[in-house]
Amino acid sequence: MPSAYEIAGDDARRHKVPVLYTRGTHYEVGYDVGRTFSGVIQSFLRCSESLPEFLDAYETAEGRRAYDDTLACLKANFPQYVRELEGTADGANVPFHKLFLHHMDNIILHAARKRIIEQPTGCSTICVNQDGQELLGHTEDALASTLNHFYFVSAHIVSDKPLGKWGVKEERFTSLCYAGHLPGYTMSYNHHGLVFSINTLSAKHLRPGKTPRHFVARALLTADNFERAQKILRDAGCGAGDGCSVNMTFLRQDGDRLFHNAEMAPAADKSDESQLNILTASPGEHIVHCNSYQRMQVEEANKSMTDSSVARLATFQKYRAPKNESDLKKMLSDRSHPTHQVFRDGKDDYVKTICVGIFDCVAKTWSLYADRPSETEPLVVLPLALKT
Repeated sequence: MPSAYEIAGDDARRHKVPVLYTRGTHYEVGYDVGRTFSGVIQSFLRCSESLPEFLDAYETAEGRRAYDDTLACLKANFPQYVRELEGTADGANVPFHKLFLHHMDNIILHAARKRIIEQPTGCSTICVNQDGQELLGHTEDALASTLNHFYFVSAHIVSDKPLGKWGVKEERFTSLCYAGHLPGYTMSYNHHGLVFSINTLSAKHLRPGKTPRHFVARALLTADNFERAQKILRDAGCGAGDGCSVNMTFLRQDGDRLFHNAEMAPAADKSDESQLNILTASPGEHIVHCNSYQRMQVEEANKSMTDSSVARLATFQKYRAPKNESDLKKMLSDRSHPTHQVFRDGKDDYVKTICVGIFDCVAKTWSLYADRPSETEPLVVLPLALKT
């Protein structure tokens, strides 16, 4: 009898996640990623629902100007991450601009006056801050084509001189990455003890020539304390071109465990830094965040994503305040809503939960689940290796 994989092919949920351990310069690490995962990167570009619309915008004068201005901004502020992405493109033997367009996302559509892609995409994050139960749980949700198109990158990057606007010489991190994307824009940790996850937010007014959120998240992988993390998110001198929220904690912080949710919005008109609002959860508290601005007064564009976010937040409110890992798993596995489930895995769902991650800040582990965490064992449990 044929298996589900043989019947459905690569569309079936695969219980696997490859991992690459790599060390070198930014370009060398990027090249290793591209070369190692060339097949999955090429496959993702073939099936990406968004790429044709990005390319259409790229062919317009306004879109090309936005592309050139954004790339010039990044080459001035974060040249090492441009080189890293160039390495990935070279290693995978794919055009650089196709990867860069995915990092610009709706910014290029906004600049070209194209219709912003509206889908109920987005992730759900819960931070639990109880005695002995210090947890960050995250559903990684994306377009269905992203299913099976992701991998871990564990990288050690050492440069002979300080690079970029933050003058970084060494980076060491592990990040879950979408195929062909820079590390940082899902869930990650670094050797300084920063643990974080990302929720996409859809501000209406986007800014070409500013720092795309994917690159802000990439830079966040260098943060060694909360003050530096805030500076990276504010991106003074430029500011973000689009928005997201970051759920984070530092494993080596002094005093009580603190979790933070930072809502980041694009730089306001004539401003040179991101808009930022931070909520902190002290011991005994928790944080829940999805894909809408909960505290900032920001006009939003993606109604489908906002509606989904509101519905998922309402689902979470039906539960008691989470106290432990069992509570966390149940909430992140919920499929009770008729349309906007927390864990999305319907056969015809345009958006799917591709995996679930749980960081245990006490045990210093990262568990990744390929299916509902309330019903399955983790696919892998990674130790959080910190700098000594």
